[in-house]
Amino acid sequence: MSTDKKDLLLEVGTEELPPKALASLSQALETQLCAQLDDHELSYESSSRFATPRRLAVLLKGLDLKQPDRANLRFGPAVSAAFDEDGNPTKAAQGFARSCGVNLNELERSQKDGVDKLSYSSVNMGQQTSTLLPEMLKTVLSQLPVPKRMRWGSSRDEFVRPVHWLIVMLGESVVPVSLFGIESGSNTRGHRFMHNEEIVLDQACDYEEKLATVGKVVANFYHRLALVEKLVTEQADALGAQAQIDQDLLQEVTSLVEYPVALTGNFDPQFLELPPEALILALKSHQKCFCVVDGNGQLLPKFIAVSNLQSKEPARVVEGNERVIRPRLADARFFFETDKKVSLADRIPDLDRLRFQDRLGSVRDKTERVKKLAQWVAEQIKADATVCARAALLSKSDLLTQMVGEFTDLQGVMGYYYALNDGEAAAVATALNEQYQPRHAGASVPATLTGAVLAISDKLDTIVAMFGIGQPPTGSKDPFALRRSALGVLRILVEKELDLDLYEAIKKSIDTFSGLELEKDCSDLVFEFMIERLRAFYADKNIASEIFQSVLAVRPTRPLDFSQRIEAVNCFARLPEAQDLAAANKRVANILAKHGEIKVDRVDPKLFEQENEKSLHALIGTKEEDVLPMFQNGDYTAGLQALAQLRDEVDAFFDTVLVMSEDPAVQANRLALLQSLRNLFLGVADISHLHKS
Repeated sequence: MSTDKKDLLLEVGTEELPPKALASLSQALETQLCAQLDDHELSYESSSRFATPRRLAVLLKGLDLKQPDRANLRFGPAVSAAFDEDGNPTKAAQGFARSCGVNLNELERSQKDGVDKLSYSSVNMGQQTSTLLPEMLKTVLSQLPVPKRMRWGSSRDEFVRPVHWLIVMLGESVVPVSLFGIESGSNTRGHRFMHNEEIVLDQACDYEEKLATVGKVVANFYHRLALVEKLVTEQADALGAQAQIDQDLLQEVTSLVEYPVALTGNFDPQFLELPPEALILALKSHQKCFCVVDGNGQLLPKFIAVSNLQSKEPARVVEGNERVIRPRLADARFFFETDKKVSLADRIPDLDRLRFQDRLGSVRDKTERVKKLAQWVAEQIKADATVCARAALLSKSDLLTQMVGEFTDLQGVMGYYYALNDGEAAAVATALNEQYQPRHAGASVPATLTGAVLAISDKLDTIVAMFGIGQPPTGSKDPFALRRSALGVLRILVEKELDLDLYEAIKKSIDTFSGLELEKDCSDLVFEFMIERLRAFYADKNIASEIFQSVLAVRPTRPLDFSQRIEAVNCFARLPEAQDLAAANKRVANILAKHGEIKVDRVDPKLFEQENEKSLHALIGTKEEDVLPMFQNGDYTAGLQALAQLRDEVDAFFDTVLVMSEDPAVQANRLALLQSLRNLFLGVADISHLHKS
């Protein structure tokens, strides 16, 4: 490595860091440190980040040891203004010399914008990296995204956890930095139990290898994550089974260990009588264990735990995990058996005790609104309104169960099991689980029609409710997850091909809020909000913004219809005729905008003066007969492809016909002809938005 470059190592050693924030803290540390270096014009070859429960670190390879020198050229007054007629310097020249800190004879003359001016050349010497680092690191560490900072001892310093050691090294040398009351050094620390000693680093680049070989610490978070996954998989393979590796759990376990060791334990097979989701969540939430399934996907009475050390007596470690897991599963079984003694229907009156929102009443009030809306939605899309109403009525009863009280992630899931236990229809039980789908971005939508109706109704009620009391999402704040709910409704309608008028559904939802005055224009506000979710949805699918805008311009209120128009315009935009027709539509729109809307029935063939008027009018009539049935059947793609054949006739019209004729009657007739042309395309979208000027 060049002598003007060295590796930089920053390590902050702490007490145990919050596991769910570890990966994001590590990424932020690297990102912000690199940003600081960029701001100070210090280049580096590569960067690596490290994170374990007790440390955050960044290693930068090939960092400049010094900022580059910067040449400066300052311009002063014009030479003509710098000296008088006798050649003596004016006050302007003398003032410029003083501001540069030099004598007048040290100034030069340079041209700027064709004018000779006094100038002064200087060089700003770059500072040493070691001199800049202390302030840079203070800035970086103070800006980490820590939701709640801690103080410790008598110090006023704050950080995510108390800091115990600090390394700042450039190559072989320690950079003197004082942070959190600790002076930087070259000593890191090994595993808390397997090598609870200081480890002296001879140079920054030794960090990862020395921690691994001497300290028994796998410092790289993603190397450790891959190792955890590999070890868990190997344990399952040894059983002839398969581990259920939940990615969130994998991340959390990786954040809890520095030296992962996977071990397999057993639990009483009687606990397999629990709903599998409840059993899995109990093992995952309380003990951070991975479940195991057989070749048929059935849970086995086994678990895989990841320990943070290589024990001399692994059987004792397994035994300890088994001893702790048993009462956890026993609690879950107790909750399940106790909950089944009271039906979901019998719990409905107690929903009055749960507040949905202060101004919006109880959860029971919400279920009554959702029931009414679900019946209406079911009628619109030909679903069973009676079954949908029953599902809506029972939809929130499981919130009162002990199992959901312990594991909130099981809401809906436990409703399914309790509904089956109560003898409810299978469609009702399934809908209780599906009401929360899609549960996150990219997740599946409800598989059943009843579930889709309940999910739409529940989400729409929440959105209308919050907009109705003037609490829409603002900036990054969305406590009721309205954006996710809106996208969920839209995805369900589009992916399940449900032809529901969203605007009418919003108005129907508003009607269910009896006795509560909602915000004026609530229906319009909610509709605009939800349609804007579609913009992001299609952007993720790489649909150009101008295509979305062309459909939005004609304001379709049925999301399925909106989607079909988007697909049609997307196909049309690839045709060779598309840009010419888009340009023509843009021209027509501009002409008509200056003269107001023209009634199409004013087109009078007797007023045609040129053949191109006649031929365009005839072709428009033919295309109307061809494409209007297509549009009525939702076959927008075929309709637009048929309209693409208008290009040559439209081009010929504009080449030969003067629209703004001096004869008012002829002019109005030509404008009406253009209006009829434009109306044809507006049956799908305003393709003028596709024009790329």
